[in-house]
Amino acid sequence: MALDNTPSLPLEAYCESIALDQPFLPAPPARIGELQPLIEALTKHLLDERSEGDDALEAMEAAGIRPRGRLQVLLTVRQPRPPLPAEILTMLDRLLQRERTRRRETAPTALPSVADAFPGTRYPDANRVALWLGDITTLAADAIVNAANDELLGCFNPFHACIDNAIHSQAGPRLRSDCGVIMELQKHHEPVGSSKITRAYNLPSRFVLHTVGPTCSAGTETPSAEATELLAGCYRGCLDLAAQLPSIRTIAFCCISTGVFGFPREPACDIALKTVAQWMERHPRRFDRIIFNVFSEADLARYAARLG
Repeated sequence: MALDNTPSLPLEAYCESIALDQPFLPAPPARIGELQPLIEALTKHLLDERSEGDDALEAMEAAGIRPRGRLQVLLTVRQPRPPLPAEILTMLDRLLQRERTRRRETAPTALPSVADAFPGTRYPDANRVALWLGDITTLAADAIVNAANDELLGCFNPFHACIDNAIHSQAGPRLRSDCGVIMELQKHHEPVGSSKITRAYNLPSRFVLHTVGPTCSAGTETPSAEATELLAGCYRGCLDLAAQLPSIRTIAFCCISTGVFGFPREPACDIALKTVAQWMERHPRRFDRIIFNVFSEADLARYAARLG
């Protein structure tokens, strides 16, 4: 894998186009009695905008997919263009906000720091770092990191169990729309190792940092020097980008590239911890809390062994 020298669009080139500095004010959550009519109306709109003769609904019914799942399928496969009408977006926001009330959210300040969890740790600035096993889409950090693909538009595979799909599904289609605007301005795929930022919309976080990690072939145990540097670039790039927004004080990293991209988990853990530590030493006290978010007990044990 060669280092990608393709230029990545800087923040100032797309910030205004996606209204990054304007706080998102979601519509109030839908009431229980409104949920079924909302789902039916939204599904009908998405079906109506598809081509004639499309048998998507019949196929989903035959597969036994329930109404909310059908709506999610249609949203997952929909391109960011043409943009959805404002009234449809508001209806989706109300639905997603209602679903958000059913999930337990976690505040970064409620998480024990590495210094508290691992007394005697030698990890730098351990009182500003946390390790957390949980669902990143329920974390109310200022910014969360999404392991994106190089099209930066999210996953188009319905119900695919990747973090990209989970984040886009719960944020809503406004997120894909912003990513589409950025890609139109950039005019080429996102380089590996680089990052972009958007608002988080219906997530509890305020911003999403989208970064494209390197891919390793199946069975790789020791990544190449190039892949190692590209993964480190993801962590540095996200921190550099988040640091440009003074309002971002807490940031959560997922385990970048260790899913379908195949980066071996042991070295990925080492790269993440080392790169973040080096960045914090160069920028002391820039962030109040940096969270290493893991989604499996094995990853939790892996990080804990190094931090402890």
